Amino acid sequence: MHYFIGLISILVVLLLAWLACFDRKAIRYRYITIMILVQFMLAFILLNTSIGNMIIGSINRGFNYLLGYASEGVNFVFGGLVNQGEFNFFINVLLPIVFISALIGILQYCRILTLIIKGLGWLLSKVNGMGKLESYNAIAALILGQQEVFISIKKQLDHLPERRLYTLCTSAMSTVSMAIVGAYMTILKPEYVVIAIILNLFGGFIIASMINPYVVDEKEEQIEMQDEAGKQTFFQMLGEYIIDGFKVAIVVGAMLIGFIALIAMINGVFAAIFNITFVQVLGYLFSPFAFLIGVPLHECIDAAEIMATKLLANEFAAMTLFKEHIALFSGRSQAVISVFLVSFANFSSIGIISGALKALNERQGQSIAKHGLRLLFGASLVSLLSATIVSVVFDLQF
Repeated sequence: MHYFIGLISILVVLLLAWLACFDRKAIRYRYITIMILVQFMLAFILLNTSIGNMIIGSINRGFNYLLGYASEGVNFVFGGLVNQGEFNFFINVLLPIVFISALIGILQYCRILTLIIKGLGWLLSKVNGMGKLESYNAIAALILGQQEVFISIKKQLDHLPERRLYTLCTSAMSTVSMAIVGAYMTILKPEYVVIAIILNLFGGFIIASMINPYVVDEKEEQIEMQDEAGKQTFFQMLGEYIIDGFKVAIVVGAMLIGFIALIAMINGVFAAIFNITFVQVLGYLFSPFAFLIGVPLHECIDAAEIMATKLLANEFAAMTLFKEHIALFSGRSQAVISVFLVSFANFSSIGIISGALKALNERQGQSIAKHGLRLLFGASLVSLLSATIVSVVFDLQF
């Protein structure tokens, strides 16, 4: 039964994207079909084969080592604030971002990331039927983050048509930064984090190809990654990335304090007036989407509350809520909810992306700001599509 529901869900997601399309006659269904098949193949391999388990296990061990190294620095500064064996979200989840950010800076300074991003971007462009810049941007956003990625292409920003810029922003909002992947893995099962990242990479192009179809002129294909290596000494760069990582941790922490407190207040007001919390109301409203991505009917309202929290607040707030109520959900539900949560698709990301663009190019920042809701709509469809793919292949065997 869930296979049929999964097929219907994919069609619904594509239909919603088609309804928001800028130019329906320009949609190239061949590439969309290829990318959906690639998503199914990759999800099946990663979930249901020994090779996939080995890949995910290796990635998980790698991040565990990195988090272990990060904890050395964190414990030296903050160790006395946490009792032995207890868990503190800011210290255990957010502060390791500082070390991961520093490591990314080193790899970029040595031009290793430049080669990886350009190489993977070139391979991706052979599958998605879009420009090399779009493919490069998707890989760069995955590694550098949704704000920093635009710095790497700032020389191209002034010359980009609005349509191409929309696709770049959809990719940035649909994926997540490698700097915080380790933080996700402390809350969710690592295999679902890895699968979500890979599926969202292709899903961003599937939805962008439906909402915003176009063909790139070969003359527009030049990619010039901004290289700051020659402009800073190694320790200047390292200090900058460490500070940037700490800023990310502080910003995420501040947003969690604000959003969770606001949601708690609104819940209290709703409960006092209507005898039902605001999050429960959202659960009823979003429950059809939870059902479509494969959540059993009796779990839909609880799952929808978490999905709505992610959209209105951010993924960390939703992940924390999910972890607190994870016993309510079956194995398949845990998988699809986890995959849905791994992206930057929320209202705050509209401001983050448009703000980053305005800082680099005022005109382009204003241009993308007017498409903010359409951008969030597309990125949310990416999350729904990835979750549905995982639901279909969750226990598929050959």
